[in-house]
Amino acid sequence: MWLLAEAGETTSTFNMFDIFMILFTVLIFIGVIRLLKAKEKNIFAIGFSIVSLLVFLLTDYAMVNAWFSG
Repeated sequence: MWLLAEAGETTSTFNMFDIFMILFTVLIFIGVIRLLKAKEKNIFAIGFSIVSLLVFLLTDYAMVNAWFSG
């Protein structure tokens, strides 16, 4: 009984929104690849998407690091 009570007290930092963050990161990555492969390059769009990708990658890193640090 004591083990069941202790097992119920574990807290998780995982949130369902985390899945959407990873999916958005993948979509931004696909967009960056498509922009870089395009015949007519839009420099502003490439720069904006690379900055967005870096922000999302940093956020994903912090999010996954929080999962494993407990």
